Amino acid sequence: MNYTELAVNIFKAGIESVKPDRLIKNNVTVRQNLLTVGGQPFDLRMINRIYVVGAGKASGLMAQTLEEILGDHISGGTVVVKYGHKAPCKKIEILEAGHPYPDAAGIEATRRIVEICRNAGENDLVLFLLSGGGSALLADYPENSSLEEMMQLSKILVNSGATINEINAVRKHLSRVKGGQLARLTHPAKMVSLMLSDVVGDPLDVIASGPTIADPSTFSDAIKVLKKYKVDNIIPRTLLQLLVDGCNGKVPETPKSGDPLLKDVANLVIGNNMLALKAGLQFAETRSVTGKIIADSLEGNTGDITAMIVKEAVEFKSQTDVEKPFCLLFGGETTLKVTGNGLGGRNQHMALKAASLLRGQKGIAFLAGGTDGTDGPTDMAGAVVDCDTWNKAASSGIDAQKYLDEFNSFYFFKKAGGHVFTGPTMTNVMDMVVVILYPAVSN
Repeated sequence: MNYTELAVNIFKAGIESVKPDRLIKNNVTVRQNLLTVGGQPFDLRMINRIYVVGAGKASGLMAQTLEEILGDHISGGTVVVKYGHKAPCKKIEILEAGHPYPDAAGIEATRRIVEICRNAGENDLVLFLLSGGGSALLADYPENSSLEEMMQLSKILVNSGATINEINAVRKHLSRVKGGQLARLTHPAKMVSLMLSDVVGDPLDVIASGPTIADPSTFSDAIKVLKKYKVDNIIPRTLLQLLVDGCNGKVPETPKSGDPLLKDVANLVIGNNMLALKAGLQFAETRSVTGKIIADSLEGNTGDITAMIVKEAVEFKSQTDVEKPFCLLFGGETTLKVTGNGLGGRNQHMALKAASLLRGQKGIAFLAGGTDGTDGPTDMAGAVVDCDTWNKAASSGIDAQKYLDEFNSFYFFKKAGGHVFTGPTMTNVMDMVVVILYPAVSN
């Protein structure tokens, strides 16, 4: 059995289980005049218009599937997706925009979404489709600022080492749609938000910066994030001043819990990382490989988490009562603070770091991949390695340590092999790590 190939197939099975079309069909049904969304019933005879809006890598396929289910009940809508993630729709406008950094196309798409939400009436229903990537794609900028300044801020935050919760606390307070503000604009129409979670623990207010959720963070929290990561002196001064003004009460806060304008909003998580991990484990079992889901809550420094996973794998490998082959599954989203000038992403970097730590550890294969099919600014989902990857590279004249130190994992795997390519998966529920423990004598 080829265990690196098995790891790839387990990973792909996990992705398949959280494809948006499957999840939408599991949660949205129409029978005669009754529309049910996540268990919540709506009498179609009492609804004037249904609009579909959304943002995220998965929202295009979500919208397409909604059209299949609702048909002529949909009056229109606009959904913004990452470039290359467009899905064919007839009634819903699908627009493409920049990710992970906002661009002009995202600004225009967001303007159209805001217009739809503002014009929705008391007897209308707005279905909001949200998935990973929504924070960048649902893009705007404060008055007296510019898109260029928001792009600069995004790059600084993404490379600072801040967690997604911290990054979004800043984003929400420099936006007029994030942090519950889009839902407030939609009042008095009813709104149901269907979400694919790409955040550890599925906190609704953090997923895509929570445009339909009351925001527990404050302007003060945003300032604290900037100071914590020592970027308050390098972000655009206009944006920093706005946050300071917010702390001083000169700019209104984001909506908080109990806001009456959010009372007609329902928020449902229809897919998450645990769902993908369970499907991966089920697939492994069909190949006569037993296993265990260790965690769906990985977060923290990428290098530290890699070391923890490898240590756990080695400990499991040494247990004589664990029948091999055996699969360990982990999920979550680590934070990679980039200090080199190379190309890659947290998953490719994790795999290369694992290759370093697995030298001499026979019988272990290790895959790290993003369920969205992209890792960092590359078109690879991640990479898979085993105990021989590092030494095989050396024998081919490839200095793996140099690539690791320069955060240049993409070019390492391009030369040495091991890339995991899925293409755009149209979904996103964070990352998966698949570890296969197998008899050392096996190939």
